[in-house]
Amino acid sequence: MTTISILVLSACSEGTTNEDAADDNKGTIEMGQISWEENIAVTHMWKVLLEKEGYEVNFHLLDIATQMSSLENDELDISPEIWLPVQDAEYKSQYEDTVNFSEETWYDNAKVGLVVPSYMEDVNSIEDLNDHKEDLDQKITGFDAGAGTMLVVEDVIDEYGLDYELTASSEPAMLTELEKSIDNEEDIVVPLWNPHRVFSELDLKYLDDPQNAFGEAEKIHHATRQGFDEDYPEIDQWMKNWKMDDDQINELMSYVSEAEEEDEEPTEGAENWIDENQELVDEWLEK
Repeated sequence: MTTISILVLSACSEGTTNEDAADDNKGTIEMGQISWEENIAVTHMWKVLLEKEGYEVNFHLLDIATQMSSLENDELDISPEIWLPVQDAEYKSQYEDTVNFSEETWYDNAKVGLVVPSYMEDVNSIEDLNDHKEDLDQKITGFDAGAGTMLVVEDVIDEYGLDYELTASSEPAMLTELEKSIDNEEDIVVPLWNPHRVFSELDLKYLDDPQNAFGEAEKIHHATRQGFDEDYPEIDQWMKNWKMDDDQINELMSYVSEAEEEDEEPTEGAENWIDENQELVDEWLEK
């Protein structure tokens, strides 16, 4: 799931409804985006799908806290990645009266926790961390400070009485530190989640969580501004129809990542994935 540079949002509540849209398109959708690999993949997938259906899509690179306030203020239409019941619970509690959180989920097998390289044989539980705090420099290497998971990790530190500091950076920076530590066979602990491509590339393990501080399996929802379902009823229904399994989301992330590695636009990778999964996509876009 990056300290992210915050982009200024253009007003969209009054500027993106169907009746205000230009004659040659159905309207402009202002979509929140976070620099997490699965988020980059699914937002570009939706950009391709919606633009094929006659809409324009603008991305706004915002941390989750800013996305919530922007939905509340009608400056953003869709935030496509809300982790519940644990990771983003604080945001749901704060904004449930002013933002629409979907009951529907698009991914049901998400997992979050603290992760270490598998060669750290003596560290298998969060409870083991204090016994190895010198080896780990009393540091948990994290990503963007506003992420719900980072807030949960702060609670985990308190609940387990860990003598550790959680450092914030970005997802790419965190992964770079993780890869560098593994190359040097050094100890490191990071918060990570599934779905994520890194588990297919590095030999990692989740630490046991006997207090269940991270919760059981997470589910990923989406959120929209109030009134979005009335302004864009067909998109609202398509988002509710959206469902992906492990193989589908991992393949989509791979397609988008490969496009970026080849200096192509992420939308090219997303479009290739859509072409190969047209039957699934057609189920989402049932009229």
